[in-house]
Amino acid sequence: MTDLGTTPATAEATLDPRRWKALAVIAIAQLMVVLDATVVNIALPSAQRALHISTADRQWVITAYTLAFGGLLLLGGRIADFMGRKRMFLVGLIGFAAASALGGLSQSAGMLFGARALQGAMGALMAPAALSLITVTFTEAKERATAFGVYGAIAGGGAALGLILGGVLTQYASWRWCLLVNTPVAIFAAIAGSRIVTESRAHGDTHYDLPGAAAVTAGLAALVYGFTMADQHGWAAASTVSFLAAAAALLVAFVVIELRTSHPLLPMRVLLDRNRGGSFLGSFLAGIGLFGMFLFLTYYLQGTLGYSALRSGFAFLPFSAGIVVGAGAASKVLPRIGPRPLMGGGFLASALGAAWFTRLGIHSSYVVHVLPAEVVMSVGMGFAFVALSSTALVGVGDHDAGVASALVNTTQQVGGSLGTALLNTIAASATTTFLAAHARSATSTAVGLVHGYTVAFWYTTAFLVLAALASIVFVHATRQHVADAAKDELGVVMA
Repeated sequence: MTDLGTTPATAEATLDPRRWKALAVIAIAQLMVVLDATVVNIALPSAQRALHISTADRQWVITAYTLAFGGLLLLGGRIADFMGRKRMFLVGLIGFAAASALGGLSQSAGMLFGARALQGAMGALMAPAALSLITVTFTEAKERATAFGVYGAIAGGGAALGLILGGVLTQYASWRWCLLVNTPVAIFAAIAGSRIVTESRAHGDTHYDLPGAAAVTAGLAALVYGFTMADQHGWAAASTVSFLAAAAALLVAFVVIELRTSHPLLPMRVLLDRNRGGSFLGSFLAGIGLFGMFLFLTYYLQGTLGYSALRSGFAFLPFSAGIVVGAGAASKVLPRIGPRPLMGGGFLASALGAAWFTRLGIHSSYVVHVLPAEVVMSVGMGFAFVALSSTALVGVGDHDAGVASALVNTTQQVGGSLGTALLNTIAASATTTFLAAHARSATSTAVGLVHGYTVAFWYTTAFLVLAALASIVFVHATRQHVADAAKDELGVVMA
């Protein structure tokens, strides 16, 4: 943007000459964070066997990361704003490198879980800093659009690349390299970033809601652990009830803290608007379905159908492609019909795909049973996510725009954490009940495992139907509301 007294040549001269190199460094960091999720999914069966992780505890490899990432994301963004975005970006990179090395060298399940939690915490520091750095580095409108396009393409395409990379590393090297590979990449990005990226920070009040962050993270962790105890000891066991009660108390305390503190981590007014509340609830429920699908389909492909890690990675590619196709179509339709039909219809299509997975058996065909379900579920997710992201900013004030944007990612990560733990418990319990009622043999064990997966897929279907209902009931934003929100978001970013 230029004023009346500034020529385009002068404006060009004031732009940071290293901005595109900085974008390359930021893109590498973002790719690493995106890759980490899907790489580990493919490696999980091998890691479980190597470290003798129980069926009940295997979900901690996923949930330790997503809980820390989702629970600390809002706090990480605020810390980066006031302590320096470049500084926190570099701290996050170095911490992520160390955590990845620790995870790759793990000698026990507990060591791996701890490393994954540390990865999540460092990701929560690095991701919002990276996004903010793009905003302040690219001050010209067209260049900023290009930069965000690169960032978004990595977020979408990186997941597919992670599936392939996870398969290659697991099959031809070791599951450990799915984590160790992050270390040299993160160190390289940190060294390059220290020389290329320009520091920036916000000014003003620098209070942090540490009690709120501690309460919500501990509450969510207690809830996940309660689900794990339910699988091992039953829902009525004292240990299960104790953790679930502690989780409820901590989450209630978080709400009380947010209502009373003058600097809340999550202002309640952001949630109480029906359009935003509906979009966040949809994101939370979708996270349950999405993470659950990846977990059980990975075990089905490798454990039941006997796919190699590499073949499993390729088997997931249609899902990534479906999201890209659905999102592309939704972005063109959204300005004409508004968000509610896309969210409601998209989540219903995803529910149909999840229900299709319940037809899986020990001899099911990938082409007949898995592939169509992947396509239907992923295209529906693509439609829903585009509308959901737009609705999250409808009617939000400038001072809450950053929180509202971050909540889409946060709710999905938290939903994935809780959903993975809950659905893993449901699947394991269903398998145990099935095997208790049938004579144990190799065949009955295989059938029992698939039975557990299909029961979990029925619950996944139910959560996605609830997401569709939440969208239909709560979201009343029109296409004009979404257009206005997009203009407001651009104004906030430009500022």
